[in-house]
This record gives sequence, structure tokens and C-alpha cells, in this order.
Amino acid sequence: MAEQEHEGTEQSTARRQERAREAGQVARSRDLNAAAVMLLSAIALKFVGPYSGAALRALLGGSLALTRAQALDESRALAGLSTAAGYGLLACAPLFAVCLVAALAAPLAVGGWNFTLKALVPDLARLNPVTGFGRMFSARGAVELLKAFLKFLLLAAVAALFLRSHAAAIAALSSGAPAAALTQAAALVGDAFLMLAGAMAVIAAADVPWQLWQHARRLRMTRAEVREEMKESEGAPETKGRIRSIQRELARRRMMAEVPKADVVVVNPTHYAVALRYVEARMRAPVVVAKGLDLIAARIRAVAEEARVPVFEAPPLARALYRHVEIGAEIPTSLYVAVAQVLTYLAQLRAAVRYGAVRPQLPMLDLEVPADA
Repeated sequence: MAEQEHEGTEQSTARRQERAREAGQVARSRDLNAAAVMLLSAIALKFVGPYSGAALRALLGGSLALTRAQALDESRALAGLSTAAGYGLLACAPLFAVCLVAALAAPLAVGGWNFTLKALVPDLARLNPVTGFGRMFSARGAVELLKAFLKFLLLAAVAALFLRSHAAAIAALSSGAPAAALTQAAALVGDAFLMLAGAMAVIAAADVPWQLWQHARRLRMTRAEVREEMKESEGAPETKGRIRSIQRELARRRMMAEVPKADVVVVNPTHYAVALRYVEARMRAPVVVAKGLDLIAARIRAVAEEARVPVFEAPPLARALYRHVEIGAEIPTSLYVAVAQVLTYLAQLRAAVRYGAVRPQLPMLDLEVPADA
């Protein structure tokens, strides 16, 4: 991890962040957690403190109001202890509940909840004293020490300010009635707790961006790591080549399955072959259902002849269709006349064969194929 902090220059990928999270490495701010617990507890103490204080005072008074016989009765002492513990927990339950909610909710702001067992696996590298001293005297260790010192100064300044501003009230506690003094002392403790919680909130506001930046910095990657991860996610070149080969073979098989449905196969005659299909009721123009070059062209022609699909030799038209029309697309308007001549010739030829009429003349010499088709 330390090595990556110095060498990593690239932002971490989503996969790297996911792996770090699975290993329990997420951004965390201890100051945010402490500030949330202190602040919510201080607020709760302001509102719930009188109730909890009165309940605990009543519990203390009842526990001390024992006769000598009751105090020496061992069986009653155990029952009284359990009852007092129950009342004590009930009196402090609101404060405990607020602390629990704050402790659970604070991590959602930075990093979120993360449940993983990998963080519990023993790491012998952490037991290496050399590595430990390296962390202590590293730049990060110096920054953490400086942060701790600044936090101490801020909290000490807030505490000193509170004591100075409430010095008279604190001194008056010794001269007041016990009940009033206890109430005043509780109010002073609540105010002091609230001020310290505010100071912790200021510290957390500065610590959260720092922790997020530090976490992103620890996860930075080298260019070699980014390339390796891309290779792992996308697959090795050999695997990708194999997949593309399989995809081409499947596409070729689907294309060959469409050849028997074609109305005509226009050939070069040996280098190009393009199969056309036209259903007047459903199509605006003829559609290319298959095309190929050299060996694939020969295969298309063989499949067409086996399925008794007419094969028409028109080199200029075959080349234009192969170069400018994709499989499944309609022919361009510039080739309408040429394809129409071929389809008309084939219709006339079928009619002549059926009725014994004179065979029509081949339209090869009259075929109109624009040069820019």
C-alpha cells in the first residue's frame, strides 16, 4: 500500500475500489464518529438529562434508605441490586439509545456500512516491527501527530474559554444548597459537553475531506496496473479473438440460412456474391440477406444452387451491392433500376419456362449501375 501511494499516478478504477471495499478498506473519519456521538449526546442530555438525573437521584435515595436489618439481609441485597440495576439502565436508556444511533449513522456519511470478514484475517506483516516503525516515522505519521496536536489545542482552548466564562458560576456551587448546586452543576456539565461537541464538529468538518483524499490517494494505480486490470476485465487478446471468431461463425451460419429464402443471388461470377430478397407487400425495396467474398461467395452460390435460387452474373452490380449495402439493409435508390432489371428478367424467365414462351434476352449489356453506387 505504501508503495502504491508513491508510485500510483492514475485514478483508481471501479474494480479496484470494489476490491478495496471487499477487503475492508473504506474511507473513515474517527473524528466524524466522535463528533456525531458527542453532539447528539450533548443535545439529548439537554432535553433528557433532567429526567435521567431525577430518576437516578430517586434511585440513589431509595437505595440508601435501608434499615440495618435490610442492609444485613444477603438475599434481599442481591434482589435489591438487580432491581436498582434495572432502574438505572431504564433511566439512562434514552442517552444510550441516542449514542447507539449516532454511532451507527455517522459511518453512512463517509464510506457507508461495510460488512466483511477479510478485515479479521490475521496479517503477519502488521506485526513486523520494522514496518511499524516505518509507519510511525513516515510522512503520514507526522501528519497524524500534527492533527492530534491541533485537536488538543482546539479542545483545550474551548475548555479554557468555558472555564473562564463560567468561573463565577462554578465557584458559587460550593456555597449553594446541595439540590440547587447539583442542578446547576448538571447544567454546567451539559453546556461544557455541548461546546466540546461543537469543537469536535469543526474538527470533523476538516477531517472528512482529508480522509477522502487520503483514501483516494492510497488506491491510486500505476499505468501498468490499469492496463493489467483492463486486460483482466476485458479478457486476454487470444480470448477476445476466439470470441470474435465464434461470433463471426455464428453470424455466417445465420446468413447462410437466409440464402434459400432469397429471390436472386447476384455474382461476379467468382469473387463476389450477394443474395437479394424482395417481398412487395412488406418491403419498400429489395434487401440484402447475404453477401460474401471469394470462399464465402462460393459457399453462397453453392447453397443457392442447392436451394434452386436463381444465380445471376452481373459483375458491376455484384461489386456495387457488396461494397455499399450491409446485410439486412435495403439497396440504395441509385441501384433501383439495375436490380429492377434483374428481377424483371427473372420474372419473365419463369413465365417463359412455365408457358413455353420465348426466353427473354439477358439484360447484362443494358444494366445501369451508377459509378458512385
